[in-house]
Amino acid sequence: MISIVLPAKNEAAALAGLLPRLRAAQPNAQILVVDDGSTDATAQVCAEHAVTVLRQPYSMGNGAAIKRGARAARGETLVFMDADGQHDPADIARLVASIDDGFDMVVGARDWSGQAGVGRGVANTFYNWLASKMTGHAVADLTSGFRAARADKFREFLHLLPNGFSYPTTSTMAFFRSAYAVDYVPIKADQRVGKSHIKPIRDGLRFLLIIFKIATLYSPLKLFVPASAVFFLLGLGHYLYTYITMHRLTNMSVLLFAASVIVFLIGLVSEQITALTYQKGQ
Repeated sequence: MISIVLPAKNEAAALAGLLPRLRAAQPNAQILVVDDGSTDATAQVCAEHAVTVLRQPYSMGNGAAIKRGARAARGETLVFMDADGQHDPADIARLVASIDDGFDMVVGARDWSGQAGVGRGVANTFYNWLASKMTGHAVADLTSGFRAARADKFREFLHLLPNGFSYPTTSTMAFFRSAYAVDYVPIKADQRVGKSHIKPIRDGLRFLLIIFKIATLYSPLKLFVPASAVFFLLGLGHYLYTYITMHRLTNMSVLLFAASVIVFLIGLVSEQITALTYQKGQ
């Protein structure tokens, strides 16, 4: 059985067109709309189309809606998709087919035309490159919200998922870290219905933090060792300069060497914490 989870906040207009298409494409699936504190007619539209609604009394975030839907779902396979009309219900069968072929998570990978603007496209391209370098696997779309996963394996990582918008990044890196097979299926993403809830300026820091989350979720030492090496080389270079010009070791050189050691030790501790964090979900 398939359970389709759609987090929705003020998406009544998009759901009115999406739900009939979704039911036609997957007549036997359980459809769960998690109403994240909507103030429009989202709940009424869902009632008209006889789908299950899980209503949150106030907005808790996209990731919180995903977690609530995953807990309530009855299917062995979970499908997550946006409620704003970007994703084609016909593509669900392609994602589920890869699950049946043995993959644990299958992600709908957008091409450049499916990106929400040039800025988002450039950022997502960088995230994909960084995640590929960190994991050693080709990551076609790290931040896509259209994905299918085995329910038992996805629930292992619910304690790791944030309540905000970066649940796709977290879940993807968690699956790679735990040696679960991840596949990518090319999809076409349409323009969303209505206005996006993502604010570029407000969320700029959040996207920057995603970069560090990519590293710390998979292997913190891959981030901290290069940073430690930079401080060490700066300290060594400064020491050689001051030794040649002043014949002494300066406080700045000592500070840079100390920073190198501290950053390395922080990475070592982070690596151990990350290992314990993944053991928690098993």
